[in-house]
Amino acid sequence: MSGKVHITAHPAYQIGEISPRLFGAFMEPIGTIVNGTMFNPKHPTAEAHGFRMDVINGLKSAKMPAIRTPGGNFVSGWQWKDSIGPKSQRKVHLDPAWGQYITNEIGHDEYLQWAEMTGAEPMYTINLGTGTMQDAMDIVEYTNHSKGSYWSDLRRKYGHENPYGVKIWYLGNEMDGPWQIGSWEKNPSGYGVLAHETSKAMKMISPGIETAVCASSSPFEPHYPEWDEKVLSECYDTIDYVSMHHYHAAEEGDIQSLLGGCDAFFEDYIRTELGLLDYMQTKMRSPKKVMISFDEYGAFCHPLRKVHPGYGVWAKANAYYQPNFTEYTLHDPDDMPQNRFRGSQILQALSLASIQMVFLRHADRVKIGCMTGGIDALCSADHDHVWRSAPYYVMEQLIEHAKGTSLELSIDCETFDIHGYAIDDTQAYADRYGVRYVDGAASKCGNELTIFLINKNETETYPLELDLRGFGELTLNEKSDLFTENLNAGNTYETPDRIKPIITLASEFETNGITFRGGILTDQLRPLSFVVYRLHEAT
Repeated sequence: MSGKVHITAHPAYQIGEISPRLFGAFMEPIGTIVNGTMFNPKHPTAEAHGFRMDVINGLKSAKMPAIRTPGGNFVSGWQWKDSIGPKSQRKVHLDPAWGQYITNEIGHDEYLQWAEMTGAEPMYTINLGTGTMQDAMDIVEYTNHSKGSYWSDLRRKYGHENPYGVKIWYLGNEMDGPWQIGSWEKNPSGYGVLAHETSKAMKMISPGIETAVCASSSPFEPHYPEWDEKVLSECYDTIDYVSMHHYHAAEEGDIQSLLGGCDAFFEDYIRTELGLLDYMQTKMRSPKKVMISFDEYGAFCHPLRKVHPGYGVWAKANAYYQPNFTEYTLHDPDDMPQNRFRGSQILQALSLASIQMVFLRHADRVKIGCMTGGIDALCSADHDHVWRSAPYYVMEQLIEHAKGTSLELSIDCETFDIHGYAIDDTQAYADRYGVRYVDGAASKCGNELTIFLINKNETETYPLELDLRGFGELTLNEKSDLFTENLNAGNTYETPDRIKPIITLASEFETNGITFRGGILTDQLRPLSFVVYRLHEAT
């Protein structure tokens, strides 16, 4: 047993209000995400559109709050007007981003209707790669205008009488990316002007909507953060969010770099962008604070790939400019694999929790979060079945209990260092020192106080002392402890309960070594665990 963890929470340590959009998902038609998981007309649960009702019901029961759709790199070459109307008349296109055929069986209306059926708020990404400002104006008119115009009446003709009422619109996807079709990598000011004029025109069509402009899609890009500054200099007045993406990577087996990096590198990226946004607010003499939408994120383990020292920017550009497929693929929704299992589910769950803790610690400015793989986290699916994987239980706790006001935690615990490494030519991480083994966040909603903690140590159980004396009279109601002693274990349809939280109720605290006296909570934090304490404040 190692050094004690001291944590203090206080009602005065307020960060900001937590947006329910913080715990959403991201969906792009890659492989079987749409064709197979969302859509399979041959599935026993398929309804009239071909949507799988087992997936819809799973997401609805998980209370998925928001979904960013329909992409992703795909959207920069997508022609939405070819995806509406009778399916027999829709056009099939190539998707150069992912080397696939887009049949448009699932089109603009289907994405929004599916979101309606799941109960999630749709947040829509428009094509500003090959698309035009007129396309953007037309899609907003089709989607949000009531009736009496060409595009709104066409929507009604195609079967959706009422407007969809989409509130959040993304002005393209990763528009700085060298990999992006129609990239504005070499002309940030040009993209800023286009975003400004497009946002302005869209808001004229549908007053009250909010728009998000693309920030640099990776902190590893050589033009970051200068690219962002040039974009925002042109469009700060008319946009409401910057859209940020980041995928953290670590070498297989390097758990410290995986989990510690989810904290350190996301924290750095967000702090830099917030500094730039505050600078732009001053530069523009504006009363408006632009918020952050972190609408693609994840963390993965990868084998280290070959790097090319000395080739600098060329090595990165060469990696992006070459297609990574040899022929185009037509994805049959009925050809989805059975019983897929990828990597360590507990590490996936802890990675998700680590990133979400960063978002909660910036809840005053990070207002949207869309997890890549969020649909699978909330409702895992194969060809026939759905079930709950380990990441589901992290998302469930956050959706249900991270509400109200985010509170800062003062955490005193052991730390570790991450030594710099390069995954490949496109991702090279610098050293990080003093990363905490125990990480966390807190929320208070009415009389409910929730503490979220992660122990990132692979072997050590930490004695915990949690000081809550600053609050009124509290009752500890429940502890949830998500962990496994087998890192390779994972839930499947056949074995759905290999990893699930251990719930300890008040009557069981004493026998499980949990005490709560005089405002001090004492407990033990298991290695590689996600722990949630739920308390109630007396009125």
